[in-house]
Amino acid sequence: MQKKQAINRMNSAFVIIVMLWAPVAIAFDFNDVAQRAEQLAASPFKKPVSNLPKELENLDYDKFRDIRFKPEKSHWRSANLPFELTFFHQGWHYNLPVRINEITRQGVQEIKLDPADYDYGANKFNTKEWKDVGFSGFRVHFPINTPQYKDEVLVFLGASYFRALGKAQIYGLSARGLAIDTAMSSGEEFPRFVEFWLERPTTFTKQLVIYGLLDSPRATGAYRFVVTPGASTTTDVTARVIMRDNVGKLGIAPLTSMLYFGENQFMPVDDYRPEVHDSDGLQVHTGNDEWLWRPLVNPKRLLTTSFTTTNPRGFGLMQRDRDFSHYEDLEARYEKRPSAWIEPKGNWGPGRVELVQIPTPNETNDNIVAYWLPDAPPKPRVPYNFEYRISWQKEAETRPPSAWVVQTRRGNSFTKHPDGSIGLILDFDGPSLRKMSTEAKMEAVVSIDANGQLLENTLYPNVVTGAWRQSIRVRRVDNDKPIELRSYLRSNNTAISETWSYILPPE
Repeated sequence: MQKKQAINRMNSAFVIIVMLWAPVAIAFDFNDVAQRAEQLAASPFKKPVSNLPKELENLDYDKFRDIRFKPEKSHWRSANLPFELTFFHQGWHYNLPVRINEITRQGVQEIKLDPADYDYGANKFNTKEWKDVGFSGFRVHFPINTPQYKDEVLVFLGASYFRALGKAQIYGLSARGLAIDTAMSSGEEFPRFVEFWLERPTTFTKQLVIYGLLDSPRATGAYRFVVTPGASTTTDVTARVIMRDNVGKLGIAPLTSMLYFGENQFMPVDDYRPEVHDSDGLQVHTGNDEWLWRPLVNPKRLLTTSFTTTNPRGFGLMQRDRDFSHYEDLEARYEKRPSAWIEPKGNWGPGRVELVQIPTPNETNDNIVAYWLPDAPPKPRVPYNFEYRISWQKEAETRPPSAWVVQTRRGNSFTKHPDGSIGLILDFDGPSLRKMSTEAKMEAVVSIDANGQLLENTLYPNVVTGAWRQSIRVRRVDNDKPIELRSYLRSNNTAISETWSYILPPE
């Protein structure tokens, strides 16, 4: 009898463990969101109307920041689950409500805003008079730096913007669900996530599944995000976009970042900091296995460039420079800002990675945008499916397997007597170069467009760092036009580095 009871207890324990580990059985998935997106696309766009009372609409930045969600009210905290949610209040520029739902075994339940969950700081509100005030977005928390604390690892806030963090990172660049007509004279259209559904995690869940419904005047979309926090947090994206109408440019997997000034650009103002940027370059891995690196600039006028390829293997806005002394900012900590690397799943076909660089007078504006533009954009009412992974990286950043550019520095010239030429210094480093002796036969192969004259190109060891340094000197033919340069390292007629692709904007 005792043996039978012991076996029954073991079986019961086994059932409980299986239930805890088992995925949530739900009657809601990506197809449900896709159906809603298709229904939206079949009808004219309805412009959303703000529901905010004046006291919330008239908030300034500081007063809005003074509204804080109480940590002890975090969603799922009382259940002691690995993930927790906190919610952004409506107010200030965030004047349109975003509906947020929880998916459980019992069904779908909307999460409602409760003013008691917030600390309003110095703001004095009569919350009892509010009607239909809701959320503007949400945060996801998970322990990645220490088991004792649930860190903020993901945020959805504003239009279709979202951003994530891995271990020992600080928020920097953002991703978006979709980019429409970016940098076009007709004006950019900003799609918006209007509703979210989050699967309730189990006790041992290491991933969080989020569904999003996107809407805009000319596009709708269904999205599934699988968030896996870690040293490099990943976001796996599955999307189905349905167009209401044609657009000029449809940007897939867009990234948005900031570069005020860097090592390759003079400081626009007197600033104690040597560099100020969330990202310092665009990295592209083409379909034919070429690695490209384009250092970012803050141009004096709009600058749009692109790299054409078929079935790209990856692209991203990267923060390669991780040396604090290159920033000297104890508050912003730019050396901790993540890189975001996009890895397409499946074949994306022919198209181009486009980089948009916008002039900015300060560091508060995101002035860098990168995305994939398919050669054949979707037609209205025809579903367009794509998948990709975003890796939010710091320590384990994606790099070419051979060698890469460590830094790009620019000066008026490197001659004793200035002659109007422009000098560029490139440092290359990586496994292929570390194997080379200082006596190795190696050359730097440079190409330049018709608006530039190549005056000097030399390559020599950097005896301080162990890397290799290239010195380039060029002269501009027409100061009102840019110069495009390319360079890579070669040994025995074989490329042993990525390709440095640089734009010198018009003066």
